[in-house]
Amino acid sequence: MRDTRESRLLLVLLIVIAFALITIDIRGGEDSPVDGARQAASAVFGPVEKGVSGAVDPVGNAIGAVRDSDTRHNRISALERENAELKQRLGSDSRNRSRVRQLDTMLQRAGAGQYGIKAAEVIGIGAAQGFSWTVTIDAGTRDGIKRDMTVLNGEGLVGRVTTVGPSSATVLLANDPDFTVGTRLEKTDELGFASGRGDRPLAVQMLNGKAKVKKGDRLVTFGSQADKPFVPGVPVGRVVRVDPSGGDLTRTVYVDPFVGFTKLDLVGIVVQAPRKDPRDAVLPTKPKPQPTPTVTVTATPPGTKPSGAPSGVPTGAAGAGDGDQE
Repeated sequence: MRDTRESRLLLVLLIVIAFALITIDIRGGEDSPVDGARQAASAVFGPVEKGVSGAVDPVGNAIGAVRDSDTRHNRISALERENAELKQRLGSDSRNRSRVRQLDTMLQRAGAGQYGIKAAEVIGIGAAQGFSWTVTIDAGTRDGIKRDMTVLNGEGLVGRVTTVGPSSATVLLANDPDFTVGTRLEKTDELGFASGRGDRPLAVQMLNGKAKVKKGDRLVTFGSQADKPFVPGVPVGRVVRVDPSGGDLTRTVYVDPFVGFTKLDLVGIVVQAPRKDPRDAVLPTKPKPQPTPTVTVTATPPGTKPSGAPSGVPTGAAGAGDGDQE
């Protein structure tokens, strides 16, 4: 179209008509007089729009698929490299089997308690002088680890996280003298506080001085407010000695921890607490007591021939007397 006076007037007229129609449509609301025209236009141009969309969408989907495929390929390659590095770190086959058993047991414990855990490897130990019991693990803030998280393994409570770096963290072990955790006695629910004593059994101060505790009873963690530093239900240990109460308000029992603190390898940091207290569910099932075999001894009266004794052989005092008489 040429730029003439008539074309300019036509353009201005079309703009005025467009504004007039918009004004009428807005003021008319749902009863707008141009609603019929809008529906007619939708009926005419709707199929065209759908067809164009159908033609374009496969192209967009194909581009997205190629992009996602490339991302997945890169991710698979990264996982393959990580697996190769992990195999190198695991070492010999015998050590692999040992670690698989550790990991399997730990995952079973975590599953029983509904704990969300991050597995880590112990890569260093603290100085043992002055009863300082700590270990360093190869997981840190980059792995979602924070201070005051519970640490466990397949046997039970290991300790709690005290300091965290980007790729490592320090764990204070449960047998350290500066370590204290609230405990609950299996079945009876009697509460206490367990404290570390180095390589000796944990000392647990029971809040009830008249609590019925016996050797072999087991304890789990009571849990902390907001589950930090301790989540509930983690196995702590087994009672090995009970001090007499002596009429005190509290009494002390001594507990052999389930965890062997001198042979730690793989551990799990609880990054997600259970929705509800697992109570005693994480404790392993107690083995059934084996029946004690009994031996019956029957006394043989003098002069009585034992069963199975050969005939003609004198037995007992009477036989001996007969022989003397002969």
